[in-house]
Amino acid sequence: MKVSKSERKEALVRLHEIVKPGDTVYTILRHCSRSGMSRSISVVIGGTEPYDFSYLLPRIGVGTFDRDRGGVKVGGCGMDMGFSIVHNLGYALWPDGFDCIGEKCPSSDHVNGDRNYEPHNHKSGGCALKQRWL
Repeated sequence: MKVSKSERKEALVRLHEIVKPGDTVYTILRHCSRSGMSRSISVVIGGTEPYDFSYLLPRIGVGTFDRDRGGVKVGGCGMDMGFSIVHNLGYALWPDGFDCIGEKCPSSDHVNGDRNYEPHNHKSGGCALKQRWL
């Protein structure tokens, strides 16, 4: 799928409205190929109304859209592909990092020794979101 710069920019703006650092993003396995080398995964944000925003991810370079199953199609095996999608979403949304959100900050920096929960910048946007399977 060829995406124009304006489509990518619109998708990023929309995703910034939907997803904030510290949010939990839910993934749903829709299909796994017989070989196990390809999966179709839906990406949903919770709240009062669950919202499936899988269609936006290919526009920012995260997987391809699986029209038949309504999810993000990703290839590969040997790792948690739902985590991979959410991690890549965080990198796409916050390429220069994100500001620490305090005690509930999901950044791996805190697990790796950074006990500072005061406002400061985490260099990796990939750890801005939490991921859970449904």
